[in-house]
Amino acid sequence: MYFLALLYMILFLMALFLSWQVWRYFSRMRLYKKIKSTPFSPEDEAFLQKLPHYRLLPADLKKVLQDSIRFFIATKEFRGVELEVTRQMQLVIAFYACLLQIKRRECYENLKTIIIYPNDVITRRVEANGGIFREGDFVLEGESSGGSVVIAWNEAKREALHPKGHNVIVHEMAHELDFEDGAADGVPLLAIGRYAVWSQVMYKEFEKLKAAFAKGRDLGKYAWIGSYAATNEAEFFAVVSELFFEKPWLLKKHFRDIYDVLKDFYGLDTAEMFKGLEKRE
Repeated sequence: MYFLALLYMILFLMALFLSWQVWRYFSRMRLYKKIKSTPFSPEDEAFLQKLPHYRLLPADLKKVLQDSIRFFIATKEFRGVELEVTRQMQLVIAFYACLLQIKRRECYENLKTIIIYPNDVITRRVEANGGIFREGDFVLEGESSGGSVVIAWNEAKREALHPKGHNVIVHEMAHELDFEDGAADGVPLLAIGRYAVWSQVMYKEFEKLKAAFAKGRDLGKYAWIGSYAATNEAEFFAVVSELFFEKPWLLKKHFRDIYDVLKDFYGLDTAEMFKGLEKRE
């Protein structure tokens, strides 16, 4: 009788879980259909036009992003710390998050909360790099934990309005994509058959970058990526993702293999699409 009761309990819980999943799916589908049937706000469009990345996008991709942005905002919690979250903050964060996943209608399913600080966050922690542990105060522009993302708004706003090579939102959302398979290892969820090429290109270049900075001389083109990318594979993926959107023409010039791998993953030819940014430097 005990095992029969246990079996019934397991079956009941499975049925409950499946029912919740079905309800969740249809609820989100109704929300998405409602969004698609509603015109995009002229005020939101006018603000997004201030962002160089948005302004350079073709009209068809803007339409795709307009729906994704509204869906992202409607399904995530935006929480301000010592500031009031505004619509403009939501738009900027949602735009870059959805730009990274323009091929997918619904993305970042594990991401629940975006925490926004007015300025950089100072935190005390222990960090490891190459087997060396260091404790101290660290200044954070952003942070990702798989279920929540921290963004410093002063940095995010400046980088969105005036792209110069770094983008904290792109960086942290790349981490979120990395977390989707349950491990922060610099390898996001990929299509079947893409893992071998990804590992061959990304791992090889990460090892070369790490070796260059370990020697401390003759950095060559790796100096352009920067030492932070040598921290680990996860940071390497996040940093080169920033470069793919911020300075794609240089990434393509110096690291064509990395550029091609990211072009396939993100589904965008950013060197062509955002070449207008090159003129702003």
